Amino acid sequence: MAGEFKIDGTCDGRFQPVADAFQQNFATGKEVGASLAVIYEGRIVLNLWGGHVDAARTRPWEQDTLAVVFSTTKMVTALCVLHLADRGLIDLDAPVAKYWPEFTSHGKGNILIRHVLSHTAGLPGFTPRVTLADMLDWEKVIHILEAEKLKWAPGTKLGYHTLTYGFLLGEVVRRVSGKTLGAYLRDEITAPLGIDFFIGLPEEKEKLVADVVPEQQKFTPLQVFLIKLLFPQAMRIVANPYLDREAFNTRECHAVQIPAGNGIGNARSVAQLGSILASGGIYNDKQVLSRSMVERAIQEQVRGRDVIAFRRPSAWGLGVMLFNQDLLLGPRSFYTSGLGGSVCVMDLERNVTLAYVMNRMAELSEGDARSIPLVQKLWECMPTA
Repeated sequence: MAGEFKIDGTCDGRFQPVADAFQQNFATGKEVGASLAVIYEGRIVLNLWGGHVDAARTRPWEQDTLAVVFSTTKMVTALCVLHLADRGLIDLDAPVAKYWPEFTSHGKGNILIRHVLSHTAGLPGFTPRVTLADMLDWEKVIHILEAEKLKWAPGTKLGYHTLTYGFLLGEVVRRVSGKTLGAYLRDEITAPLGIDFFIGLPEEKEKLVADVVPEQQKFTPLQVFLIKLLFPQAMRIVANPYLDREAFNTRECHAVQIPAGNGIGNARSVAQLGSILASGGIYNDKQVLSRSMVERAIQEQVRGRDVIAFRRPSAWGLGVMLFNQDLLLGPRSFYTSGLGGSVCVMDLERNVTLAYVMNRMAELSEGDARSIPLVQKLWECMPTA
């Protein structure tokens, strides 16, 4: 027990400090509900969950509880693209328009697949005003992107592609495989490997999804004014569309595919997917990706200040982030994170993956007061290089 919260699951004694940090988050009132998993050398060595799935704290978080992980989804979307590339069906150095001919207008014929994967494509958002309802209509979004103009020449700037990332890559996957990205993920990766992660949630899984509990802390009017003044382009991108966090508690939002942000899983399933990269492409003795493809994915593509993410220092490989002093231990570490706090940290040298999924949103998305101590305790448990 941690206060009113019961923590369940299993933990190898070696990783008890990580479990203690997880319990401390509940004891200090930082959590509503959450799950935490660590996979080390191909084995689940920590799998914990606790708290509640609802803000009223009436329903417990269970072993198979799922949650929306927001942009942590981007790693999973990238994994599908890398999987197709490994099969020779996508060339990461080829233009997007090679697979999607209607995408050539306004100079977009120069956008390469790797530009999208590394957030340098020059299409970080939408020019026309769009709504959440628009995001639920795949064909409508695709037509909007076909008509979009570049914000910068591909490969010349780093700017976080908040929502366009998933639609751009998802349409390439659809053109190449004949399947939606969510269907490709299910048929080729998660179902064969027995992993419960979904982009486009089946109706029978709906009862397992925890409520998104919106963040309590809000920006003051002065802070909002200053952000708009200092970062006008970023604010136009970030606020279009406006995404009410409560909307992600609807069946409609769970059922559709927004491959940059509405993936649904838990810490165990996110860690299982992340461990494919951390293990050099192997999952349960099955070679899911080649080692060479994993090595390419974690090779730095771009480093600098993100022109969309408020000039934050950043570095990207192909679908994974490579710079965060709070989360990464060494040169073979990489991670993905999502709005509100979900995170998956991987290390190829140590063959270790940590995933953390929660339902109480925080303002930060790249590690907060809950996830950073978990990751730091994990590194303390690792043997020194």
